[in-house]
Parts: sequence; C-alpha cells; structure tokens
Amino acid sequence: MTNFSGLTPRIRRRLSLSALLLTALLALGACSTTPPEGVTVVTPFDVNRYLGKWYEVARLDHAFERGMSNVSAQYSLQPDGSIKVINRGFSSEKNRWNEAVGRAVFTGEPNRASLKVSFFGPFYGGYHVIALDQQNYQWAMVVGPNRDYVWILARDKELPMAVQVELLTQARQLGIAVDALIWVDQTRVDG
Repeated sequence: MTNFSGLTPRIRRRLSLSALLLTALLALGACSTTPPEGVTVVTPFDVNRYLGKWYEVARLDHAFERGMSNVSAQYSLQPDGSIKVINRGFSSEKNRWNEAVGRAVFTGEPNRASLKVSFFGPFYGGYHVIALDQQNYQWAMVVGPNRDYVWILARDKELPMAVQVELLTQARQLGIAVDALIWVDQTRVDG
C-alpha cells in the first residue's frame, strides 16, 4: 500500500481531484444510449411535432434534478439536424432558476423516437420516447438508458387523470417503480 502522507496538501488535493474526475469520466463513458431491454420505442415519430415546450409532470428521483420544481424542457431543431435541449427548473434550496443546455441526436432512423442526449460534451445518455399521444403530441413518457430514469411530460402543466392512469399502467407493466415517481410542482410563475 502506498503512503501519501509525505505529499504536500496541494499535491494530495490534485491527486484527489484527478481521481474524482477520472471516476466521473468513466461513469459518464459507461452511459448507455440504447433503450432498456424489453422496452419498445415509439414508431412512427415526427420530431417536428415533438419540438417546443414540454412540462415535466412526473419523474423518478435522480441527483441532477433533485429538489427541482417547475421543470420544463424546450426542444428546437438545429441546422445540422440535431436537437437543442434546454432543461429549466426552480431550485428551492438555492432559491433560483437553473438551466442546462444540451444536444440530442437520433441513434437510428428519425422516425423512431430513440435519441441520445448530452449535457457534458462527448458523453451521451439514452432518451427514448416509449408512450406518446400520437394524434396531438400532448403527452409523452420517456425512459433513459434503464428503468431508473423515467419522465412523464405534457404540453400543459397538468395531465388528465385518465392519461395518468394509462401511463402508470404501462410503466408498471414495464417494471418501472411507479410508486417512487415524484409528481412535479408546476405552480411557480416563470421568473
């Protein structure tokens, strides 16, 4: 075992920071961009109808949105065919609006709702639409690279109860922990 006690505090901090960054890079590099096994992605999919603002109605808890309310996502098509993603929400802990800008690209044909999204340079995670109001594009359910990342989105801040029941039933059948969903407060006026 190596003894680092003879190193200066500055060098120990640099080693610790380097180890932390390496761990983070390895974790991000391991992100999957394929849908979870047994999950069917929406086809056909019309990206132009999907663009615009969506409100987060419900989600499973994860560190990058923990404690956030009034979360929304804005999708816009870029000249290169990618999709600009702006996620925005209110942090009550920090008493301010937070915003993250990312980029999404299709992982295959653009008529299949399977994309990969990145908020951190070259590192991507899966974004897969598994339920969608095919007629009006008013609600959607999205999973990430596994069943631990789930979002229910809608064009309005509230979703009709019948649609909620339909989506929860589908999610439960897919093995998603619907009892752990956080129903997002959307009562704050945008600031």
